[in-house]
Amino acid sequence: MTAGRRVNTMSQSWCTPPKYVNAIKRFWGGQIHLDPCSNQYSIVNANVEFSLPETDGLEQEWNYPTVYVNPPYGADRHRGTTIKNWLAKCAMTHQRYNAEVIALIPVAPNTTHWKNYVFGQASAICFLYDTRLRFLENGMDTGKGAPMACCLVYWGNNINGFFDNFIEFGAVVDIRNLINTLIGDDGTYPQINFDNNNNKTYYEQATTH
Repeated sequence: MTAGRRVNTMSQSWCTPPKYVNAIKRFWGGQIHLDPCSNQYSIVNANVEFSLPETDGLEQEWNYPTVYVNPPYGADRHRGTTIKNWLAKCAMTHQRYNAEVIALIPVAPNTTHWKNYVFGQASAICFLYDTRLRFLENGMDTGKGAPMACCLVYWGNNINGFFDNFIEFGAVVDIRNLINTLIGDDGTYPQINFDNNNNKTYYEQATTH
């Protein structure tokens, strides 16, 4: 188990609680265009859904106006991917297509994926006040809460709308001041690069002078 959720491809399906699905749809005018990591129990009901094993969402184009991502929190050993691949795709999708993207993820600001794909890339974060966020397990509310703090990370331009829609769920922080800003003392900042040949997103560390 990682962050309270199984990390293999035979795991249970951990679905977003209804109150957050409803808030995201309200924020985006009643619809979500793409859910790239859906499952048979999902209540997101996006216009387009990618779900394993039929479709690997990481291998698909995310060129849609709005994208909601509740990614696997651990490692997919079969595909060799982790949550960092999903967050890299979130950041790239906003940068490349000017899409609005929201991801429901654990609060982990000391991790590489936060340092590279959230800080300096995302626009705002809602730190959820839920003491133990209750994901729907295989579509059912079992009453068990997640053992980690969670948040909604937003890559987009409607900061005021994001604040107004999500402040009821927790502290909303505007982090646009971190974009293109040197963070930390290592003398580098992350830059997104995209490989069109294999549809992968990766980072290079650019040294500042």
